Amino acid sequence: MSAHEVNFDGMVGPTHNYGGLARGNLASQRNVHAPSNPRAAAKQGLRKMKLLHDLGVPQAVLPPQDRPAVDVLRALGFEGTDHEVVRRAGKESPALLSACASASSMWAANAATICPSADSRDGKVHLTPANLRSHFHRQIEVPATSRLLRRIFADPETFVHHAPLPPAEPFGDEGAANHSRLCLEYAEPGTQLFVYGRHALRSGAPGPSRHPARQTLEASQAVARLHGVSNTRLAFAQQQPAAIDAGVFHSDVIAVGNKNVFFFHEDAFIDSGRVGEELRSKSDFDLHLIEVASKDVPIEDAVASYLFNSQLVSLSSGQMALIVPAECQDSARVWSYLQALQESDPFIRRVEVIDVRQSMENGGGPACLRLRVVLATEELERIHGPVLFDEDLFGKLDDWVGRHYRDRLEESDLVDPSLLDESRAALDELTGILALGALYDFQH
Repeated sequence: MSAHEVNFDGMVGPTHNYGGLARGNLASQRNVHAPSNPRAAAKQGLRKMKLLHDLGVPQAVLPPQDRPAVDVLRALGFEGTDHEVVRRAGKESPALLSACASASSMWAANAATICPSADSRDGKVHLTPANLRSHFHRQIEVPATSRLLRRIFADPETFVHHAPLPPAEPFGDEGAANHSRLCLEYAEPGTQLFVYGRHALRSGAPGPSRHPARQTLEASQAVARLHGVSNTRLAFAQQQPAAIDAGVFHSDVIAVGNKNVFFFHEDAFIDSGRVGEELRSKSDFDLHLIEVASKDVPIEDAVASYLFNSQLVSLSSGQMALIVPAECQDSARVWSYLQALQESDPFIRRVEVIDVRQSMENGGGPACLRLRVVLATEELERIHGPVLFDEDLFGKLDDWVGRHYRDRLEESDLVDPSLLDESRAALDELTGILALGALYDFQH
């Protein structure tokens, strides 16, 4: 049996703006209130997808959510037509309107945690949408994300959909951004690593002092149980609290894995040496650990460049490529490290630079933009095929963005009801391109 790792990228929505909504995300905080360029952001995302496709990596798309979220604003007491709701929210609570207009669903790494059939007890693919309880603007994504995943992965004989974990404090779940799967081949059983920021139900446990720890151990354990992952192939690791305080709000900001390669910073975890030993002990294959020392790349440089928020992908040659944001080239230390890495490492022989600066300025790099899904060949044939990326779809989406997206958006523009109309017209057309039917509530 053969299997593939498919990257499902979140498409940037028409309301992409810099609201500075994410606590602990340094780039998000730094660029708050700056004007954004939704058209450039969406096209940068599409070009990244095309690069992966051209490298032979299976690629798919996840459409944006309907924003501003009028239904949420109405549930919070704003009355009237959709236009009136937007105007009143903008006048009475601009911060609330900003949260309800966020295009944050673009960061699909937070959409869900997904377990391949090779790892689950029942031999099915398991999907659990993240509850994203740490931030209001992310938590309101969850119902639409769940609906979308059920539509794309619809075959009940192949896919098992779980409800998000209860959105209570002990079960903060941020999805695949805190999860890695290591294996020799995608079709073979792998070792799953769940990374958490804090213990929720154990007093006195170490945790960050400056920024919030979004993922709890209890949430990670619950997802692993729901997915039927064997304890013999399961590891949990706690983020280094000092790393969270330095801006490592998710594990994918400080570590990335693919197949039998795990690339991480020495300050990623509490006792990184023990984490490496446990991963080796629970893997029945040779695990290649690349631990980056602070003397080579200080954690501040890692966070500023998003070195570890890169995509590590397998090529047909058997080697791997690291897809890094352009900010890595801007850092002399990081770029020097990467040049040495591709010359010396037996697996990572290629570094590709991609411009996703619009996303980066809002706190999300290449890895934030994608949800990885391992699918056997026959499982891939059972998903909703029109979301799979190819040259034809790229052309259609690139044209669609050019016709519907603004090239400048300021926070004051969010109160303009015409932005809501423009966004909905774009999404209505997009569901036709992707053959998703009436996906959004406004289409009913």
